[in-house]
Amino acid sequence: MRMLSPLDAAMMTAELLSSPMHVGVVLILSPPPDAGPDYLDGVHASALVGDRPIDGRLRSFPHRGVETGGMWVWREPDAVELNRHCQRRTVSAGTAGLWELIGQLDAERLDRSRPMWMSYLIDGLEGGRFAFYVKVHHTVIDGVAGLRMIADALSADPTERSMPPFYADRGTQSPRADASGEAVAALTAPLRWVAASITSGIRLIERVLTGEWATVAGSLIGHVTALPFGAPYTRFNGRAGATRAVSAGSWPRSRIQAIQEVTGVSANEVITAVLSGAVRQWLCDHGELPERSLVAACPITVRSREGSLTREKPGNMFGLWLCPLGTNLDDPVARLRLIHRSMAAGKRWVAKRGSAASLLTSAGSIAATVIPPLLPIPQQTRTGYNLPISQVPGPRTEMYFNGAHVDEIYPVSTVFDGQAVNVTTCSYADRVGFGFVAGADVIPDIETFLPLTEACLAELEAAVASRRG
Repeated sequence: MRMLSPLDAAMMTAELLSSPMHVGVVLILSPPPDAGPDYLDGVHASALVGDRPIDGRLRSFPHRGVETGGMWVWREPDAVELNRHCQRRTVSAGTAGLWELIGQLDAERLDRSRPMWMSYLIDGLEGGRFAFYVKVHHTVIDGVAGLRMIADALSADPTERSMPPFYADRGTQSPRADASGEAVAALTAPLRWVAASITSGIRLIERVLTGEWATVAGSLIGHVTALPFGAPYTRFNGRAGATRAVSAGSWPRSRIQAIQEVTGVSANEVITAVLSGAVRQWLCDHGELPERSLVAACPITVRSREGSLTREKPGNMFGLWLCPLGTNLDDPVARLRLIHRSMAAGKRWVAKRGSAASLLTSAGSIAATVIPPLLPIPQQTRTGYNLPISQVPGPRTEMYFNGAHVDEIYPVSTVFDGQAVNVTTCSYADRVGFGFVAGADVIPDIETFLPLTEACLAELEAAVASRRG
């Protein structure tokens, strides 16, 4: 028997008490110019053929029973029934109908009795476009590795045909070879962080005694990170509920790069500042903006940009930083500067001490966020952080699948009690896709984040331009 790691086993058990723990991605494609009326029928039929070996990560599923002594183990079925994993849907309301359907599919738990992944071919979009939605349980693969798996199934050659589906085994990775190392990037497994922190308590004490806590203490004094219960409580920190709301949109990278070049900050910091403004305005519109700044949980990578989408062994190469968003500030440039100072301090901390140390120092805030909603206690006035904001690098060039052009790529990240909102962006070619996911009861109007994001990007552009002049 191949046993699950203690952290994966804890996640499977915790899912029974909380929300589904899967990650997903949506690809929107345009059919090739020579596509006939039966093109999508052929795409779906080819996915069901099953004439290629299946990636080992997608053949296994977690299982426990009397025969395993109550322990979680990996099990493989005699055969993977592809017709149960590769399904087809049709939407009638165009893009709006697509995201409504994605929200419904994302809310559904994966079947624990078979490999825990699903893919959906979705037609009915404007202009004959179609979409793929793929979701995989987080014990099987994390968000970054999942996007890598999808990217590996694409081609930069629009003339290439007979391409195998994403689930095909390309002979480059064994089951679970790199899932745990990149979990922080997706911010979908807080129980990993808490458990890791408990088991590494002696290391934390050693670091405190040797004075390495001084770096974090200095960051706290400089107001560029937050203590546990340092974030104000918002509706984002309640129970996620059983239903999901999803929305997404893309913006040109050139607009973000223009701000980046003038201000000397990173593209990710510009994105975080834009999202800070959008969240701030949404809370203002609902009369719920706290006086204290909201705090985002932001992953920090120590991996090179080139290595992020290759098959290099990842190891423990991501850290976590609690970044004040400056939502208590009216000036968008002031918010950007605060985020830049905070993330610069976080990058120095992770680079010098390592990603594991950043997880240890963040464990209290993570626990303060995800545990209270599970307890029968009154609503809190403070929490550990308010939402995760993460950026995932996607393919740098235009990509195709059997001649169909990939127009847009959007992550669909996990939400759960205490973290009922998740924003993840994905760079692709000359665009950046923003994926918003929330409990539908928490943010029923999640589509309003798209115009708010555009308005806040334009506001930051104008503010930077006026100060430059």
